[in-house]
Amino acid sequence: MAGKILLSTAYLPPIEYFSLISRSSEIVIEKEENYIKQTYRNRCYILSSHGPQILSVPALLGTSHKTPVKDIRIDYSKRWQQVHIRALTAAYNSSPYFEYYFDDLLKIISRNHNFLLDLNTDLTYSVLKILQINRILQYTHEFLPVNNDSSDYRYRISPKKKSSYIEKEYTRVFNMENKFIPNLSIVDLIFNMGPDSVDYL
Repeated sequence: MAGKILLSTAYLPPIEYFSLISRSSEIVIEKEENYIKQTYRNRCYILSSHGPQILSVPALLGTSHKTPVKDIRIDYSKRWQQVHIRALTAAYNSSPYFEYYFDDLLKIISRNHNFLLDLNTDLTYSVLKILQINRILQYTHEFLPVNNDSSDYRYRISPKKKSSYIEKEYTRVFNMENKFIPNLSIVDLIFNMGPDSVDYL
């Protein structure tokens, strides 16, 4: 097991994120960085019958584009919770383990968290419990610039970057022309593979 690892906060992030957590003894989440749009910090990718689908949590950014991620509030003027719940249900209600895990995630998504960081933290702990991975999340107290530290994954796990993580293939409800689609949200794995999910990390 590796030592310390530095990650961004993330909304139902991809399998790679939890694979890193499972292999590390100390997990630190960045909360002092300036918020970055169109990243896993507020979005995830699920697999619908039409292909990959983005679920995005709307953020209240105000007039300043430099807001620490710890201060990012969720925008409830948009009905994102209903959209996400319907999308997850449509995509996974016929998967083998949907009924076992969905209610726990539903309760968290339905709760009106003020801050994105709190929503992400609650969901991450819920997923870790499903995976039976016992870890405590710690948080940064200051922002340290990116360097060549191999344990720093804050900006390496991104929907805009090709991942070097080799994902094991598993059976899904929707097989897109027999092509395995990587980098989907961890929910895709747990709804399809249930207790065996941890073996795929």
